[in-house]
Amino acid sequence: MADTDDFDELDDAEDADGDDEESLDEPSGGGKKRLFILLGVALLLVVGGIGAAYATGMLDKLIAMIGGAEEVAEDEPIPTADVVFFDLPEFLVNLNTSGRKSTFLKLRVSLELNRQSDIPHLQEIMPRIVDSFQVYLREMRVEDLKGSAGIYRLREELLTRVSAAVAPARVNDVLFKEMLVQ
Repeated sequence: MADTDDFDELDDAEDADGDDEESLDEPSGGGKKRLFILLGVALLLVVGGIGAAYATGMLDKLIAMIGGAEEVAEDEPIPTADVVFFDLPEFLVNLNTSGRKSTFLKLRVSLELNRQSDIPHLQEIMPRIVDSFQVYLREMRVEDLKGSAGIYRLREELLTRVSAAVAPARVNDVLFKEMLVQ
């Protein structure tokens, strides 16, 4: 029996050291968690990098090369052989101001059209176009016209109004020839 007591003492000593068989058979959960976290971070970085490259346009050239599309030089202007410009009469309106001092806007614009055949239609409904522009411009304030963002909003609003007035004819753009705020 003395021999069995020696073995029990040996087992107790191994348990105290932490080198028993049960601890070797059980895998630690921390290693798997760490692996999943690292894989998740790596996947997030790859997907985020691809998304950022696509959003900035860096992937366009790669996609064009893979797809076999011809590369278009950014310097070359797009051919506009069929584009026609139609000048509107000069607009002179007083802007909406809260003070006693009047502020005026002088505006000359051209409309970019697809077809020459749309010009007679525009001439017929010119009073509707002028009315639409006048009503909108009179409600503008000087602050609305400040900066490039203000000019861009004005262009978009005038394009929306003229497109509604001339339908079914199509207006591509509103081009400013002169703009004076005084």
